[in-house]
Amino acid sequence: MFHRIRRRAAKPSKQQRQHFELWARLEGQAPPEAEQVRVELEHVEPAVVVDDFLPPELRVPSHDQLDGRMTSWKQPLVLDGEMVACAGCGAYRDWLILSTRDQIWLRCRAGHQQQETRLDTAWYNRHTGPADATHATFEDCLRHLGH
Repeated sequence: MFHRIRRRAAKPSKQQRQHFELWARLEGQAPPEAEQVRVELEHVEPAVVVDDFLPPELRVPSHDQLDGRMTSWKQPLVLDGEMVACAGCGAYRDWLILSTRDQIWLRCRAGHQQQETRLDTAWYNRHTGPADATHATFEDCLRHLGH
């Protein structure tokens, strides 16, 4: 029984042969409208190229063009069930969180900085919004954030 099925499947059916023959006849032909479209396209003037990019003063630098990003964090920062405190002065709220070179740094109001290895850039991206400004220097950014 299976041999008969395989033999039938090995030869193309009558419909398949008719389809192949029709396909072979139509292969080199083009529809009559194709020539008319080709002539119309030759007479079309090229579209004017417009620079659709934003002007330089409105462009925002990409993450690889920045030295780092910074945001303020007013509430206490709790990591792994432990409240983070400044190693220099003991402050536990009103942090600046700095993200630079795939590292996270915490800066207290007094100006002490400490690296926080339990945080990463992905955490920073999840917990901050879009940048509202870019600054040329670190001090300008500190002034902008009120530190």
